[in-house]
Amino acid sequence: MALLSNILAAYSFVSENPQGAALYFVSGVCIGLVLTLAALVMRISCHTDCCQHSQKLLRDQESSSNSSDSEDGSLDAASDISVRRHRRFERTLNKNVFTSVEELERAQRLEERERIIREIWMNGQPEVPGTRGLNRYY
Repeated sequence: MALLSNILAAYSFVSENPQGAALYFVSGVCIGLVLTLAALVMRISCHTDCCQHSQKLLRDQESSSNSSDSEDGSLDAASDISVRRHRRFERTLNKNVFTSVEELERAQRLEERERIIREIWMNGQPEVPGTRGLNRYY
């Protein structure tokens, strides 16, 4: 019964004050978006902090196991990570995706078919009225 009376009270408020109801609705949506944005920012910042913390722990473990200078080890670790990423990127660029000539030909035929379908799709679209007259001048 309480739910029904609350629904009727909300309906009477909305019918009497449509601008106020719209304002409350838009305010609620904006507050929800701001809270979602704040949660995403917190998640991203916590994730990067956790990654930096774990990398720092790994560097500390490596430096404790090695008897070399800690400053040189931390600089080497950072440069090693960037070098590894660059090498991984180069390997993905140079990797041969197709293992046989038949697969390569099949992929080329598929790309050609998709290009033809896109051209047919683009040429089959109805023209917007009024643009036909503009084409004369261009």
